[in-house]
Amino acid sequence: MSAPASTMSAPQQAAEGARRVVLVHGTGHGGWCWYRVATLLRAAGHRVDAPDLAASGADARPLRDAPTFEDYSRPLLDLLRALPPGERAVLVGHSFGGMSVALAAETLPEKVAAAVFVTAFMPDCANPRPHVIEQLPALDWMDSVTDAEHVPPLVFLGPEFLRRKLYQLSPPEDYTLSQSLARTSSYYVADLKSQPPFAEGRYGAVRKVYVVCKQDLAMVESHQRRMIQGCPVAEVREIAGADHMAMFSAPAELAGHLADVANKYA
Repeated sequence: MSAPASTMSAPQQAAEGARRVVLVHGTGHGGWCWYRVATLLRAAGHRVDAPDLAASGADARPLRDAPTFEDYSRPLLDLLRALPPGERAVLVGHSFGGMSVALAAETLPEKVAAAVFVTAFMPDCANPRPHVIEQLPALDWMDSVTDAEHVPPLVFLGPEFLRRKLYQLSPPEDYTLSQSLARTSSYYVADLKSQPPFAEGRYGAVRKVYVVCKQDLAMVESHQRRMIQGCPVAEVREIAGADHMAMFSAPAELAGHLADVANKYA
C-alpha cells in the first residue's frame, strides 16, 4: 500500500484524543532535528517526544560512555518503560535511528503501536542485525572522519558531506543549525553483529511503515526499496521532494504522514 506525498499537506488532528509519537534521530544529530515536525504534530493535538540518545544532542555524555548500542539507545528504552500501563507509542526512526526503533520494538513490543522508518535503516529478521548497514551502496563520505580504534568505533559526519549528501534540498538555516550542534557518533556494527537477529515474534510482529524519500543521496532510494523487500511492512509512503533530512526539506508532508499513521494505528 502506498500513500503518495501529494495527498499529504498538513497533519490531521489527533483522532479520539492525543496519540503519543516518539521521534528518534539519526547519527550525529539529536532530538533538536525534529523541531519543525514536532511543532506541527503538537499543533495537531499529538503528544510528541524527541529524546536525545546517549552522547547525542544535548546529552552531555561523551561517546565513550555509550560503548554498546543498547547503551546508546537506552534513553529511548527508558522512555517507553516509563509509559503508563497499557499506553503504546508510534516510534519514528530517521536514518540510523531506525536501528534504535528496531531495538525498542524487539525489547518492548507491547509498548509499540507502530514503527515508522523515515529513509531509515530497517533490519529484517533473517540476517545479522547490521546487515542493512553493511549493504548500503558505496558512498563517498567526503570530509567525514572515522576512528576504528575508539570504543565504540567513532564517526563524525563532515560539513561538506552533510551539505552535499544529506541537506542538499534543506533550508540553509537548518544546515547552519546542524553545524552548531554536530556530535560524534558510532554505527556500532561489531556490537550489533554480536547479537542474534531480531525475532519474528517480537520486532518482526510489530506493524511497520516505511517512508521513502526519493531525493536522498545517502540512503539512496534503491537501498530503501531493498530493505522494504526484505522486511514485511503494512504501508509504503513516499515523499517525492525530500532529501535525507526530510524533517527539514519536507516537514509538513512528513508530519502529515506521521499524523495519519498515528491516527490509523495508535
